[in-house]
Amino acid sequence: MRILSETSRTFGEYLLLPNLTTEDCTPERVDLSTPLVRHPVGQQSPIRIATPMVSAIMGAVSSPRLAIALAQVGGLSFLHQNQPIDEQAAMVATVKRHKAGFRHSDVNIKPSATLHEADLLIKETGLDVVVVTDDGTPSGRFLGLITSRDYNFHRHQPSDSVESRMLPIADLITAPQGTSLEQANSLLWDSRQDVLPIVDTAGQLTALVQRRDYELHEQFRNESVDADKRFRVGAGVNTRDFKERIPALVDAGADVLCLDSSDGFSVWQHRVIAFVRERYGDSVRIGAGNVVDARGFRYLAEAGADFVKVGIGGGSICITRDQKGIGRGQATALAEIVPARDAYAEKTGMYVPVCSDGGIIHDSHMAIALAFGADFLMLGRYFARFDESPAPKVRGAGGQVLKEYWGEGSSRARNAARYGQGDMVFEEGVDGYVNYSGALADTVKVSLAKIRSTMTSCGSISLRQFHQTAILEPVSQQTFVQNSEEVDRNDRPTVV
Repeated sequence: MRILSETSRTFGEYLLLPNLTTEDCTPERVDLSTPLVRHPVGQQSPIRIATPMVSAIMGAVSSPRLAIALAQVGGLSFLHQNQPIDEQAAMVATVKRHKAGFRHSDVNIKPSATLHEADLLIKETGLDVVVVTDDGTPSGRFLGLITSRDYNFHRHQPSDSVESRMLPIADLITAPQGTSLEQANSLLWDSRQDVLPIVDTAGQLTALVQRRDYELHEQFRNESVDADKRFRVGAGVNTRDFKERIPALVDAGADVLCLDSSDGFSVWQHRVIAFVRERYGDSVRIGAGNVVDARGFRYLAEAGADFVKVGIGGGSICITRDQKGIGRGQATALAEIVPARDAYAEKTGMYVPVCSDGGIIHDSHMAIALAFGADFLMLGRYFARFDESPAPKVRGAGGQVLKEYWGEGSSRARNAARYGQGDMVFEEGVDGYVNYSGALADTVKVSLAKIRSTMTSCGSISLRQFHQTAILEPVSQQTFVQNSEEVDRNDRPTVV
């Protein structure tokens, strides 16, 4: 038995001290890009992301729709592994079918279907448009489009057919397969349509180009895309069926994999990484974790992990510490592991990025985690709140709109592969709700603005500079109390 002398601390127990802000240090100049996978020191990582955020490997969080939205704003999503292999591979393929600006439609309906059925489909998926094909499948002949603006149940009957209100192909400007994004956007604006269908010679829809995607691209010019301009996407794997799951995910086009476990300091993870290296060499990238100290980091880095995830028990939905007494404050874990990462880089010439997973309650905690030296952040609750997450919206007792959110260690998820429990004897996660927050892009924009503002106050315009020069100080309980306002908020309308 050994008792450590330090106190386990969280991000909320620290504040940053300002550094000199020069005239060159402005939010517009801040570069948040970061390496996602290992690379030789002094060279660029094979995979970089412009936004240091990835979504958690959770069924309540990461879906193809969220993966596309997150890749558009420069991050990356890890599709969860707590599902059959073919279903996860199909999710990966769905994301990879999208090129920047081109959307593949997996939501289709027959022309004979009712407006009520179309309305349910639009509300369930949250999509702006549904594709009408002759047989209601993605492989059917393209007949037209229907949106929520094409019908009104005060004027039209729910039993009316989709065909009666859809925009038929004869009334739509379309483009042939092979059209460039620049050409497609020109056609989109010239046609005054919100959506431009891309149709092949067999009459099948191959993609949609949407006006709102053009506007989003103008706002976010740093999409996470591969060499073919397809959105990047990650996928979770486990230590049980990895010999079957990993090849399927690689064939589907996954850009990076990540071992999904509450405890990554294990021979089982070493064996999975060895399998990947023996079969694929360095052509397949795989992260590992989670760990909370330098021993765990070194073990996984030496095994060949492309990045290492840090954090046990700090997630908003996680109760591992309560149930098993295992874990560590996220700030303390990073404070030990980041120097180990840098020492490993100096010794071996190989930089292995660190992903901070958990412990983020406020946007300010993101900045503090990055100041501690995390290369990027894995977020669950943060992304579960958005339109794009797969969890359903519900209305709370006070009328507030919520989204369901459950942990992978909960009975609802029953993710035995992640927690090493053959029959889920006890829970390590709970089933709850988070406040609904609208579209992902809108909130991410605000969060990134806060991080940039913090970094300029600390005199930094890159994450590496931020880590090297940031000054952090533990706070007292009284200081912590004064972090928030001490007056009643004025919620009345502003007088104009």
